[in-house]
Amino acid sequence: MADEAKKKKVKLDDLPDLLTVREVADILRVSPLTIKRWGKRGKLPAIRINSRGDRRYKKEAILWLLGMQEKTE
Repeated sequence: MADEAKKKKVKLDDLPDLLTVREVADILRVSPLTIKRWGKRGKLPAIRINSRGDRRYKKEAILWLLGMQEKTE
């Protein structure tokens, strides 16, 4: 049980270019609902994929939010 409670350490270098809502929430230590709200407000733009419209977020945008990368357009 104790092993299940341990959080995984996130290595930024190992992240894929597109991240899921859950991955972004874990990195930024907020809830997935917060990530979706930020997307609606334009703070964190999402890319919609597949017919369900699942959200994906660019790794660069997350690094920019963390202050680790300059914003590129």
